[in-house]
Amino acid sequence: MNPVIEVRDVYKAFKNVQAVDGVNFEILQGQSVALLGPNGAGKTTLMEMIEGIQKPDAGDIRVLGKKWKGNEDELHQQIGLSLQETNFLDRLTVRETLILFASFYGLGWDRVDEIVNTIDLAEKTKAYVVNLSGGQRQRLAIGIALLNRPRLLLLDEPTTGLDPNARREIWSILARLKQQSQTSLILTTHYMEEAEQLCERIIIIDHGRILKKGTLDQLLEAENDKKIIAFTLETPAAMDNVPSRFHIQWESGRAKGSVALERMETELPELMNFLSQRKLRLKHLECRRKTLDDLFTEMTGRRLDG
Repeated sequence: MNPVIEVRDVYKAFKNVQAVDGVNFEILQGQSVALLGPNGAGKTTLMEMIEGIQKPDAGDIRVLGKKWKGNEDELHQQIGLSLQETNFLDRLTVRETLILFASFYGLGWDRVDEIVNTIDLAEKTKAYVVNLSGGQRQRLAIGIALLNRPRLLLLDEPTTGLDPNARREIWSILARLKQQSQTSLILTTHYMEEAEQLCERIIIIDHGRILKKGTLDQLLEAENDKKIIAFTLETPAAMDNVPSRFHIQWESGRAKGSVALERMETELPELMNFLSQRKLRLKHLECRRKTLDDLFTEMTGRRLDG
């Protein structure tokens, strides 16, 4: 199966910032892939090079088997884009906006009607864009990206800034799209749950470099035997001389912490005894499986939303 996206040894710098630093990956037809990382990780720069908006300083990017140079018109007909921010004409209605963009592809009103139903905006077709909520505007942006029945859909932070309900509405639309078509999807996100919900493969990126990539199970496979103990202290800790086997990740001024344990039956009593010796009282403690956020924190010392 031929890749729909090939990224080979790609670099991109802005002044003294290396935004993308030697990235390699490929995406196959029908795959859904997340570029997962915190703000400033280089995700948007990488996505803009895939979209043909920016050119790499070095390396090679091929979309649907072709380079952008000399193939712009052909590729624009086969991909759909939804950027971080989309500006619409406020005094056009939802339907008028879709008709306008459909005209760029020579599409008729029947396709507009299909998209209205796909993005769950049938009750808003006569509403002016200026009166839409943030979630509704984002659904409209995704609808525009889907008008031309793209082979490849590129979404940059599709739910950033939305409330949880609006975010899940977007997820529902994209989940249905995956079931109903062979459209390949690549999205950037810093939401761990979004990557897990929508994508079969996840590429964790930070400071322009890929830290790890694979399916969710592959990323966490080596960590499945570990359990995370997350705890909150009544007062912040001055934690010096922590035993080396306890790699505690701290937050909230050392009032909250988490640690990965391999042998719960022996290591948890040791941890509790250590806290007791320091006269540190617990307000809260929970045990859970390791997540992508925990994995990212272990690799970088920072949280995904940090």
